[in-house]
Amino acid sequence: MDDFREYGWEDEISDEGKEFVLLPEGDYDFTVSKVDRARHNGSEKMPPCNMAKVTVTVWGAQDSIDITENLFLCNKVEWKLSQFFLALGLKKHGEPLRMNWAAVPGKRGKCHVYVDTYQKKDGSEGKSNKIKKFYAYDEQVETLSPKGGQPAYQAQTYQQPQQTYQQPVQSGGWKPGSF
Repeated sequence: MDDFREYGWEDEISDEGKEFVLLPEGDYDFTVSKVDRARHNGSEKMPPCNMAKVTVTVWGAQDSIDITENLFLCNKVEWKLSQFFLALGLKKHGEPLRMNWAAVPGKRGKCHVYVDTYQKKDGSEGKSNKIKKFYAYDEQVETLSPKGGQPAYQAQTYQQPQQTYQQPVQSGGWKPGSF
């Protein structure tokens, strides 16, 4: 409802909608476009907990689509949170991470998308794309390259910068330790 805007009777409109695109199952590049904080009220499978509603733009060969993934902030699915932050390169293997959601928008990664079939409220069958897995930043995964638009994702490598100490250049006859 954050994007909700009521129109007046004589306001100008222009959005004609866009055709629904369903990507085939496969591995794709994505960019995080939005993160919203929410609260899950609990269900048969998940207790009440904080929830991140993460919208990612998935880049297919012809089109891009937005997929919203609900990431529950609880120990039951901690593995999925780790998988997500590993995909973005914000978490390193084998190390704990303090989640920094402010650093997430704009980050890129790779994921496996599948086609989910479900029953609509009217009883008919519906299909949508969902994310099955987020790949770690260092996994070698071949993804579909989009034609035009967004460039193919380049694997990011994260290395700790080496710190080197250089002795300052001495001038004027001063010697360290001499007074």
